[in-house]
Amino acid sequence: MKQGTMQFLRAAALAAAASLASFGAGAQNIKIAYIDPLSGGGATIGEHGLKHLQFLVDTINAKGGVLGGQKLEAVAYDNKGSPQESLVQVQKAIDAGVRFITQGNGSGAAIAISEFISKYNERNPGKEVLYFNYAAVDPALTNEKCSYWHFRWDANSDIKMAALTNFMKDRKEIKKVYIIGQDYSFGHAVRGAAVAMLKQKRPDIQVVGDELHPLLKITDFTPYITKIKASGADSVITGNWGNDMSLLLKAAADAGLQVNWYTYYAGGAGGPTAIKQTGLDHRVFQISEWHTNVPSPSMEAFADSFLKKYGGDSGQGWWYLRMKNQMDMFAGALNQAKSADPKKVAVALSQMKFKNELGAETFMRASDHSLFQDMYISSFGSGTKHDEEKTGWGWKTMGVIKAQDTVIPTSCKMVTPS
Repeated sequence: MKQGTMQFLRAAALAAAASLASFGAGAQNIKIAYIDPLSGGGATIGEHGLKHLQFLVDTINAKGGVLGGQKLEAVAYDNKGSPQESLVQVQKAIDAGVRFITQGNGSGAAIAISEFISKYNERNPGKEVLYFNYAAVDPALTNEKCSYWHFRWDANSDIKMAALTNFMKDRKEIKKVYIIGQDYSFGHAVRGAAVAMLKQKRPDIQVVGDELHPLLKITDFTPYITKIKASGADSVITGNWGNDMSLLLKAAADAGLQVNWYTYYAGGAGGPTAIKQTGLDHRVFQISEWHTNVPSPSMEAFADSFLKKYGGDSGQGWWYLRMKNQMDMFAGALNQAKSADPKKVAVALSQMKFKNELGAETFMRASDHSLFQDMYISSFGSGTKHDEEKTGWGWKTMGVIKAQDTVIPTSCKMVTPS
């Protein structure tokens, strides 16, 4: 782990320890627990997400905080990418008096956290906890496994795959597709949606490979890239994230694999550097709610401030507009509710309409607690205003799907507490 990252995590740990020591003395900070991987294969993603949250908390506090002057406080917990460890850390946070939890990396962990919090709240009336999901996109979380106490700020994987396949259906050069993903709930959801939607929209496309690999366990993807080359695929679809995305692209670069990539998370840590190494100029595509070359003076200034503070030697900048939406809406809900009571905050959030930093309208659907927002399909390559990871390449918008056009039905049967 780099020295700068170690210093940041030590500072976060000291801040958390200080807050816990003062909790019993009547400290008024409103704490939000960040529970994501800070060690292991997902650490590069988790550490950068923590920097996002800390920057947002600092920004809100610098503007006067919430509820007439109360401060927000981020408290970090390492779940090591494990659903089981996530529950241990959630319990630690609750025991420390934290009543707002956020997590995003790993739908397996997300489902475990959501179910745990639902049961906890049922057994502990008056001590409820809310769960803010900024990135776990298994559709089950807002369908059959939905919970009143869970709010999601990212588009689910079916929405993202619908956008990607709508884009792909008009690209006549696509003849053979290879699908590769991570072997857990999210990877299965991506795989199933890709197969079904391609069959519906482009039945002429041949799926020449369809496989899953262990989550965050592979250190060398060369055997997988060898199979992709042998298949004759001209395109790859993947929902991989974290090291599983960057190392997959690195292996493709090393093997000289010349295909187009249709991804969810190629922009994560190390992804841009690996894309540049492939030499695939504007042939790697991503679906996201924002990228650094979406025109917006205020968002550009915000992202630039973050890059200067936290970019470090790697030049990793701002990734998650959705986390900014989450925290801005959380602050707004606290003020609207005039309370830090999670039950009152949930009521304020459940059907909130919000204009984000881009000036675009977003809205939370009360029936399943999903946020709907504009989505961007972008390609990575040369000729952009802002680059990523000091590569000289950046993201370029290829298409925009308006928030109202991303709405899909939900099977959620929301149980609203009395």
